[in-house]
Amino acid sequence: MTAQADTPRAPAETPTPSTSVAPRLPLTERLIRTPVLLPLLTFVLILALWEGGTRLFAVPSFVLPAPSRILGGFEVVSFERWMEHVWATLRVSLLGFLVSIAVSLPIAIGLAKSRFLSRSLYPLLVVIQSVPVVAVAPIIIVVLGTDDAPRIVITFMISFFPLVVSMTTGLMATPPELIELSRSLRAPVRREITQIRLPYATPYIFSGLKISITLSVIGAVVAEFVAADVGIGYFIQFSTSMFRLPQAWAGLVVLLVMSLLLFQAVSQTQKYFFPWSLPKESR
Repeated sequence: MTAQADTPRAPAETPTPSTSVAPRLPLTERLIRTPVLLPLLTFVLILALWEGGTRLFAVPSFVLPAPSRILGGFEVVSFERWMEHVWATLRVSLLGFLVSIAVSLPIAIGLAKSRFLSRSLYPLLVVIQSVPVVAVAPIIIVVLGTDDAPRIVITFMISFFPLVVSMTTGLMATPPELIELSRSLRAPVRREITQIRLPYATPYIFSGLKISITLSVIGAVVAEFVAADVGIGYFIQFSTSMFRLPQAWAGLVVLLVMSLLLFQAVSQTQKYFFPWSLPKESR
């Protein structure tokens, strides 16, 4: 028997199960990584402070109603009447928004393609945008009547300018070497716009759409302040004239929810149909 055989061997090491546990993230980091939880907690905290402050200092409801009183303002009006007001405002907002898109896109293409149009038309657009719509609204109502048409025009005037500026900026942001390449290949103008300029302008276009959709709600409410017998703007104006502040605040809450839903509709449209136009962390 050899010496090597007499030497006792060390027992083979058996793998032990790993006991390492992923480090637990701090509470603030977990809240930041949860996209909905932090804004929801902040909103609940603001409501709690609002409710507690109005009760503690006995603030009259005609000055600042508590959230609980605003919640009671929803119950004063029937659900069918609420839906009638919401649909009137939503209809005018969407129609004004769609008209803004239909008018902005060809104007933006013209401004991006033609230096003559850019020099002649752009200052005129700035002048039109500088006119306060609230002052012009009564004139538009007198000229066009009191149906949906003047309210759509007022909504269009408020939501049009940010959209055309964003579209023009995006169309002009196309790399010039791609434009030169398309021209060297004798590509028609239609293909240059649809296959080169518009894809590059998509992030800018959606930025303008997100601003414009919220402004369209404001435009519809401004128009309803001037002349309307239905709509959230009319409801708020009527409630304040009767010193029913909780109802007016309830109408304001409905407007906020409507604006947020429309904004999310535009955001989800971009995320679903044009995900490449978003930053990687937002897809």
